Amino acid sequence: MKGTFEVDTGDGRPPSGDASERAAAVREAMEGLLQIRRLMNGHLTDPSSRPADWERRQPVRAVALVLEAAGIPPSAVDADGQCCATGYRVRPGEQLGSVRVEWLGPPGSGAAAGQHEALQRCARVLEGLGWPALEYRGARRQRWLEAEPVT
Repeated sequence: MKGTFEVDTGDGRPPSGDASERAAAVREAMEGLLQIRRLMNGHLTDPSSRPADWERRQPVRAVALVLEAAGIPPSAVDADGQCCATGYRVRPGEQLGSVRVEWLGPPGSGAAAGQHEALQRCARVLEGLGWPALEYRGARRQRWLEAEPVT
């Protein structure tokens, strides 16, 4: 994989290139994130259980990396900006430092039917790495998670 590693927030184009190269880059980025945690949170019994300051300053990138590293697929949009892949989308949350995780898919994909289960899987992954998440349901039964780093 050439160039700078960019996390996949689920807002971009479908990935191009070699999937195994992407997977290796994600693993390497996640190992780097955990190393940052060990260095910054070394005073804790489990330094990997609490987000580091870097993550708190860039919560969308941090959460997207955690989800992709866990093997959860990101959503994607086509050239017209229409959703073309089922998966997570991470955006800034309502509160400063929080994130909103949605589960999206193309029209007719059935993503809405599996939204609750998919978001609960995302919540388990995030909570295990210090990002407690609450699920909300809004208009038209749309569900999402709101996650914040533990302090």
